[in-house]
Amino acid sequence: MPVKISSILKTDPYLVPFKKDIELRMRLYEAKHKELLANNKSIVDFASGYEYFGIHKADDGWVYREWAPAAEKMYFTGDFNGWNTESHPMTRLKNGVFEIFIKGKNALKAGQKIQAIVIHGGKMLRRIPTYATRVVQDPVTYMWCAEIENTFEDFPWTDADFVPEKTPFIYECHIGMSGEEGKVSSYNEFRKNILPRIKKAGYNTIQIMAIMEHPYYGSFGYQVSNFFAASSRYGTSKDLKRLINTAHKMGITVLLDVVHSHAVKNTNEGLNEFDGTVYQFFHEGPRGEHSAWGTKLFNYGKNEVLHFLLSNLKYWMQVFHFDGFRFDGVTSMLYHDHGLGSAFTGYDMYFSENTDVEAVTYLQLANELIHKINPNAITVAEDMSGMPGMCIPISDGGIGFDFRLSMGVPDLWIKTIKECEDENWDIIKLWYELTGRRPNEKNIGYAESHDQALVGDKTIMFRLCDAEMYVGMQKFGGNPIIDRGIALHKMIRLLTASLAGEGYLNFMGNEFGHPEWIDFPREGNGWSYHYCRRQWSLVDNPNLRYRELGDFDKAMVKLLKENNLTQISPVNRWMHNDDKILIFTKNEFVFVFNFNPENSFDGYFIPVGEEGVYKVILSSDDGKFGGFSRVDTKQKYKTQTTPHGWIGFNCYLPSRSAFVLKKVK
Repeated sequence: MPVKISSILKTDPYLVPFKKDIELRMRLYEAKHKELLANNKSIVDFASGYEYFGIHKADDGWVYREWAPAAEKMYFTGDFNGWNTESHPMTRLKNGVFEIFIKGKNALKAGQKIQAIVIHGGKMLRRIPTYATRVVQDPVTYMWCAEIENTFEDFPWTDADFVPEKTPFIYECHIGMSGEEGKVSSYNEFRKNILPRIKKAGYNTIQIMAIMEHPYYGSFGYQVSNFFAASSRYGTSKDLKRLINTAHKMGITVLLDVVHSHAVKNTNEGLNEFDGTVYQFFHEGPRGEHSAWGTKLFNYGKNEVLHFLLSNLKYWMQVFHFDGFRFDGVTSMLYHDHGLGSAFTGYDMYFSENTDVEAVTYLQLANELIHKINPNAITVAEDMSGMPGMCIPISDGGIGFDFRLSMGVPDLWIKTIKECEDENWDIIKLWYELTGRRPNEKNIGYAESHDQALVGDKTIMFRLCDAEMYVGMQKFGGNPIIDRGIALHKMIRLLTASLAGEGYLNFMGNEFGHPEWIDFPREGNGWSYHYCRRQWSLVDNPNLRYRELGDFDKAMVKLLKENNLTQISPVNRWMHNDDKILIFTKNEFVFVFNFNPENSFDGYFIPVGEEGVYKVILSSDDGKFGGFSRVDTKQKYKTQTTPHGWIGFNCYLPSRSAFVLKKVK
């Protein structure tokens, strides 16, 4: 692909002193591209490891292939041979590949457990095939092993015409904790019970966490052991396909929360020391260890690792019809110190010996592959460093993601709520923090995600109200702490959704102020599921105020989505730190925020910049949203021009409220 780095330098002039670094980025990408595709194969054809490796049906039997270059011998064992570890030796082919053919169409059957046996250094190692598509835990011994499943069988897909919406309103979700019962919920339960809620709430995209198999449930799916296996905790691969197909029929895009930044250390379950060596997939020594996460780090400079990871992306898209990915831990991938403790205060921090250029190349290749498979696919980078060019096309010198998560925004809100009394909130800082991002790079804005809901932290609503939520959420309770929390919860989300990105994200349940935290079952809590579920009955109860928050979120998403407002650049019309007022416009829409905890303003001048008649179309203070109905939603406001040339009108601004007006004529 022809590359013109002049484009990225024009987009961001601060990169001009680092022109040679951008050129190096592209030279490395082009060199690796040529090296991998020397036979003029496309990258889509290259990323087909899962079609060759692993266990597959053949015309008159079954074939199993594995790449294990350091293995001296390999055997195949399982239910099919009474777990005899020597009766089925595998043949060593070229380049460290082992193969075995088992004759007979019924030699292997769905539900049978199998393992690979690796001989290394004279020792016998029990391993799970690296391309295993289903991995289960024995309920008695707690050992993990692969299970034969017809993952590649034809599925009656009906989503051929589905195209993701370009502006994602993402509902971040976790299948296992999506139900109200104290248990691990299933793909089928999510499809039947949760997808309709998401559709009704107005979100057009789901981002599913913890799909790739992981031995520790409490890792939230971020310590992956088996990269090609959809977690068996929730059901079968067919159940997951049915969920995705149903989502597509409902017009909902499905993103996979993909973890290619690291892998679990486990050897019996995962990739680590599969062939007896660490260096098969990972760096050796300190470079292969994540000091904070206790996990293994991939060697992105190794072609076989690139083949494995790129094949993994294609697998989830082709076999399961995922529409794209949210890449976890991108900052950790980009830097040798994983960004730990770095503030990234200067451009020189992005282009130094600390930058893992091999990881940059992998991310470019990954984005190229994903968008060649599906030009409408969506990729999102979880990068808090702000690496320049993250969401610039590869052809322009970028890394090729579609969106970057606005990771600083939740931190901004936590810091503001924790450290400042309402009357001291810095309106000017809020504006600049929420609108400041790389030029021409799209962001996903969010006030909070699953990170802020985990035990040890607090959601925004719980941070605002704390213990009062246990006694004060009745609809007619008149609790001032709850009133404040509900008012600010709505204002924070509206301000964030309208300013912080070209897309928006919410973690399931947070839209209605789900109480408490998330704590996975573990020894420290008596293996309880009490905090590892979603209490939908709270928002379903018309007598509780959770319903009001949920209804506001629905109205907010509808307004922003139907009018494409996240794609329109805001124009700041007025900021006043003492009054705690912020006013901005997006074309014919006017957003008005009064964060003042006490003062309402009568006859406050609202500058709008364009003559016309305006009407309130959304008010956080509306009674149906838990407010006090102090904003007149029926009145029409005709603009006037002041002697100083300001165009606007006078309006009543209630304390702790926000509303949106639209030019109606």
